[in-house]
Amino acid sequence: MEREVRVRFAPSPTGPLHIGGVRTALYNYLLARKLGGKMLLRIEDTDQNRFVPGAEQYIMDSLRWCGIEIDEGIEQGGPHAPYRQSERKPMYRQYAQQLLDSGHAYYAFDTPEELDAMRARLTAAKVPNPQYNSITRAQMRNSLTLPEDEVKQLLDSGAPYVIRLKVPRKEEIRFNDLIRGWVVVHSSAVDDKVLMKSDGMPTYHLANIVDDHLMEITHVIRGEEWLPSAPLHVLLYRYLGWEDTMPQFAHLPLLLKPDGTGKLSKRDGDKLGFPVFPLEFHGTDADGQPTVSSGYRESGYLPEAFINFLAFLGWNPGTQQELFTMQELIDAFSIERVSKSPARFDQNKVRWYNEQYLRAKPDAELAQYLVAELQTQGQDVPADKAEQIAALVKERATFPADLAKEAQLFFHRPTSYDEQVISKKWNAPVASALGAFAQELTTAADTSADGIKALLTQVVEGQGLKLGQVLQALRVAVTGAAAGPDLMHIMSILGAAETAQRIQAAVEKLPA
Repeated sequence: MEREVRVRFAPSPTGPLHIGGVRTALYNYLLARKLGGKMLLRIEDTDQNRFVPGAEQYIMDSLRWCGIEIDEGIEQGGPHAPYRQSERKPMYRQYAQQLLDSGHAYYAFDTPEELDAMRARLTAAKVPNPQYNSITRAQMRNSLTLPEDEVKQLLDSGAPYVIRLKVPRKEEIRFNDLIRGWVVVHSSAVDDKVLMKSDGMPTYHLANIVDDHLMEITHVIRGEEWLPSAPLHVLLYRYLGWEDTMPQFAHLPLLLKPDGTGKLSKRDGDKLGFPVFPLEFHGTDADGQPTVSSGYRESGYLPEAFINFLAFLGWNPGTQQELFTMQELIDAFSIERVSKSPARFDQNKVRWYNEQYLRAKPDAELAQYLVAELQTQGQDVPADKAEQIAALVKERATFPADLAKEAQLFFHRPTSYDEQVISKKWNAPVASALGAFAQELTTAADTSADGIKALLTQVVEGQGLKLGQVLQALRVAVTGAAAGPDLMHIMSILGAAETAQRIQAAVEKLPA
């Protein structure tokens, strides 16, 4: 392609941004960066009745958290500003008028009651999909059926009207989808969509095409739900004289709920206990009551894990590699490797990604998560100790908050002991050996993990036992639990005095 690659993400501010929308934004971004192009964010707010306060800022905050960089948009500005459709309203009328003047659009004066009656007649006649089209428009009140002087009188009197596209009756509409190949639709399946509403606002279809043309968009990557609208958009490009610069279309596969039975929705997330939005969203329900929708960020997911997971919902690199940085995704991405088949959402997989990214972080960074979480619980820990703890417990963590949960054993002595281990492993010889070990530990010179293990081995063997006979009992004495991180490192971090006191408490409390 000779032109600079320009893509856009064009959401409507009607609520929180669904992860399907984030995936659409991500694929646009990856393609733009791969081909050295620009990424635009355009807010399509022509449907003012569905506008939700705060949704626009939420969209921008979500993309920022995900690491999807915008080159032109509301915040960044750009040569094609404004990037909010409601602020572009005056420019759309001229293109609607151009379609009227060329005979590719017409005025329709039908009242809501007349439209309802038309649909009722078609339903009664067993028409499967009642619509305003090349056949039914002949029985309706529009500038194609009314005398010219009556049309002029209605317009001059300020009678309400909409402008509809005049779709040809018998014509094949063809376009090449970058994911699905050639798509052919007969015009009889396309209705005469409204282009300009009675309030003077353009509909999505007109505004979308005009904006994509004026903003020089080269690729339109969007969800599969827009595939039925694509033939209409092809007609608009043709009738406006822009077919030669029409962008290439790519319609992404659906995101399915985990059982594969339908499109993933917020209700599925609520029911199964996982978020479907990138960030937490505060809104209101139909009764005006406050609502909170959970987000991946607030649930403890790392943005790089979330993005890596999303990238694989419909695309694969053709290799065995699963972990990708954003730059690696850019380098590997190609629209040809996006599947036509729906992608099933797998919450276990996104948790796995989070584990991988969390555990790969430097221990010093994990320590920051740990310190911050412990401070909310009123616990202070030195940075060097926090780093040691984080390094030890990270393999048992999925989310940053898990680090603090796993770290509790370092701040609270056991109040109970695993009964199964005690019944099988705790006896007089073991208690005696552990008591001796605790006494020796208080004066030990080397309290590193290796030093503690050497001392433990020496004491235990001196008592006529093997190391394997006391390890589980020792773990329970120190932590209360039967399993956990490396025991020698736990004791090294706790320190000799604290470890000895915990062992002695268990020896005194537990019957041998």
